[in-house]
Amino acid sequence: MNIIKYPAHSDWSSIVERPHMDLSKLNATVSDVLQDIKENGDEAIKKYEEKFDHVKLSSLEVSEEEINEAFDSISSDLKASLEQAHHNIAVFHEAQKFGEGQHIETCKGVTCWQKSIAIEKVGLYIPGGTAPLFSTVLMLATPAKIAGCKEIVLCTPPNKEGKVNPAILAAAKIAGVSKIYKAGGVQAIGAMAYGTETVPKVYKIFGPGNQFVMAAKQQVSIHDVAIDMPAGPSEVCVYADETSNPVYVAADLLSQAEHGIDSQVIMITTSKQLLDDVRREIDKQLQPLPRRELAAKTLENSKLVLVKDSDEAMALCNLYAPEHLIIATADYERLADKVVNAGSVFLGQWACESAGDYASGTNHTLPTHQYALAYNGVNLDSYNRKVTFQHLNEDGIRSIGKTVVCMAENEQLEAHANAMRLRMDSLGMKNK
Repeated sequence: MNIIKYPAHSDWSSIVERPHMDLSKLNATVSDVLQDIKENGDEAIKKYEEKFDHVKLSSLEVSEEEINEAFDSISSDLKASLEQAHHNIAVFHEAQKFGEGQHIETCKGVTCWQKSIAIEKVGLYIPGGTAPLFSTVLMLATPAKIAGCKEIVLCTPPNKEGKVNPAILAAAKIAGVSKIYKAGGVQAIGAMAYGTETVPKVYKIFGPGNQFVMAAKQQVSIHDVAIDMPAGPSEVCVYADETSNPVYVAADLLSQAEHGIDSQVIMITTSKQLLDDVRREIDKQLQPLPRRELAAKTLENSKLVLVKDSDEAMALCNLYAPEHLIIATADYERLADKVVNAGSVFLGQWACESAGDYASGTNHTLPTHQYALAYNGVNLDSYNRKVTFQHLNEDGIRSIGKTVVCMAENEQLEAHANAMRLRMDSLGMKNK
C-alpha cells in the first residue's frame, strides 16, 4: 500500500483519485454489442452468451422448475440467512414509504400536492462472475416489491452448463422477482433497455457490474432507459485513530480489497502507531485469503494516510466521497455529524462494512468513484416517481392570473399568456 504522511492540502486531489482506465476501446465495443442486440434481439443475446459466457442456450428464461429446484438445493443455513437479510432490508425500506404528500394551498384557490407512484417495469442486473452476488438480488428486488413495481425483471449470467447460481434464484424467489433471464454483461443491459422477443423492455435498470456493464448502462441511459446511478469499482474509506482496533481496521480494508483489482481502499488516521499496526495486520490477514492475489493487486492502488487531527481527517474523507465510510473511532457520534459526502456510513468498531453488504437492512447499491458528491444510494424512492398535482378554482385564477400573464408576456410566450387570459376574461377580470 502507498503510505502518505501529513500531506499538504494541495496534494489532496491526487490522494482522492481513483484508478483510471482507457475506456475508448471499451465504449466502442459496448456500442457495437448494444446495436446488435437492438437489431437482432434474442439471436444476438444467445450469440454473445456463447462468446462471453461460453454457453449455448436454447432458452433465455429461467423456468419455475429451475427456481424451485435451486431453492430446495441450498442449505438450510443459507436459506435462513437469506430470509433474515430479506426481513431486515424490508423493515428498513418499508419505513421509507411516502404515499401522498400534504395538500398545500399556496394561495387562495391554488392547491398543490405530490403523490409517489411506482415505476411499473424495473430491470435488475446481478453479476455472476468472480462472485455471484445473490445479496444484491435482495437489495434491489426487496424495495422494488415494497414500492409496488408491477414487473421486476432480473438478468444474470449462467454457468457453462446453462445454470444460474442457485442462491441467486433462491434470493429472487424470496424477494418476489417476476421473471429471470439467462443473460450477462452488455447483452443483459441491452436486452432490458430495448426489449427482445423474450426479455421485456423495462423503464429503469439497477445493479452493479464490471466496466463493460457500467459503460452499457451509461450508453443506454442517454436515449432508452433510466439507470440507478453512474458507478465504478467498489471502495471503502476508514477513519481510525488510537482508539481503533487495528485488527478490525485491517479486516475491513481487506474485505473491500477482495472485490476486484480495480477497487480501492483507503485509511485515514491521526495515529502513526495505528498506521504501522494496520499495515502489519494487513500483511498477516492477507496470506490465508482465497482471493489474496486479487486483494494484493487492489492494495497496490490503495493508501494509508496520516493526518494531523480529526478535523483534517474528516475534511479529507468528505473530499474522497467514498462509497463506504467507516468511522472506527470511539467518538464516532461526534464525527458522524461532520459527514457530508458518503454513500453509506458505518459507525464504531462493531459496524463492519460487511454488515451493510448483507444483513443490517441498509442498501448496498451505492455511488462510487466520488459520485457520492451528488448521488445517494438505492432506496425506496429509487423505484418511485414523485408526481405533482395542482388544482385551481375561480379564486385561484383571481390569485395568480395577473402574475402568470405578466411573466408569460415577458418571456414572449403569448400562447401561455392567452391560456390564462381567457380564463380571466371569463371571470370578468381585467388583464392589466
